[in-house]
Amino acid sequence: MIGFLIVLMGAVFFCFQNVIVRILFNEYTVAGLLQTGGFVTPSLPNSFLLMAMRMVLVVPLVSAMTPLFYPTLWWDLRKLGQQQNRPDLLRSLLGGVFMYLYLALLYFSVGLIPTGIALTLFFTFPVFTALLSWYFFGDAPSRFRWMVMGLVLFGSALTVPQTGLTANALGIGLGIASGVAYAIYTVIAQKSFEQVHPVAYTWISFVVTLILSCISLLLWTQPETIEWGPLWIGGLLSAIATSSGHLLNNMGIRLIGATTASIIGATNPALTVVLAWCTIQESLNPLQIIGVILVTFSVALLSQERKS
Repeated sequence: MIGFLIVLMGAVFFCFQNVIVRILFNEYTVAGLLQTGGFVTPSLPNSFLLMAMRMVLVVPLVSAMTPLFYPTLWWDLRKLGQQQNRPDLLRSLLGGVFMYLYLALLYFSVGLIPTGIALTLFFTFPVFTALLSWYFFGDAPSRFRWMVMGLVLFGSALTVPQTGLTANALGIGLGIASGVAYAIYTVIAQKSFEQVHPVAYTWISFVVTLILSCISLLLWTQPETIEWGPLWIGGLLSAIATSSGHLLNNMGIRLIGATTASIIGATNPALTVVLAWCTIQESLNPLQIIGVILVTFSVALLSQERKS
């Protein structure tokens, strides 16, 4: 049950991250009080810019805060540099590559199709995680888990805005590909956690993503007048949400496995819809409300299974 709650908390932090990105791209009234947002136009170069700014802040933040609750981080990292632990280090670095890859593919998708649709396509990843875990670990999902997975995916699909459904095939393909990349990341994580602590694994993933994000920013430049102050504030808030979400999710994977964690994580679109309704007053239509209720019911069923 503790692992279930940890992953669910991580999903909430990811929802905050999604809402922050929406505010950076579009103007909203936050909590009914403050009119803000729309600091950059939603485009592929600006998506890479936000990803790079986020990771520039995430790595120092995690490096400074982690020793307070996990003092052996630097000792663990030095140990990974030893010859006998080289396979574990390479596996952790590979995980970082797939963290960057799923983010990059998702941003490509967001640049081509509406954000809500791209996110829902990304959150098909529990299906791929279950299949990969079945193949590599022999962890065959039960009929009950397949049922819960189907309910979560169906409920999340109902939360997608009904506009923009004529999205192009490339954007749809990239959205699904980002889900496949994230599924591979979680399966690599589960295997790595046999030898590497989730905190050290997550730190390595962030550093690799930072390096690759900066390289991408060099390739995708766009001259534009930008309000840097609000962007850095948004980047800091996003960094806190990103680091907390990934740390909690990876610690949860160690406790309950990648498949169960991915099913809980698939509630993200529905949770984001609810959070957006609470904070920036995005309206919910009846179909979206049904989707949120269905996802909530499905996760409650899964929590009961974890208790039993």
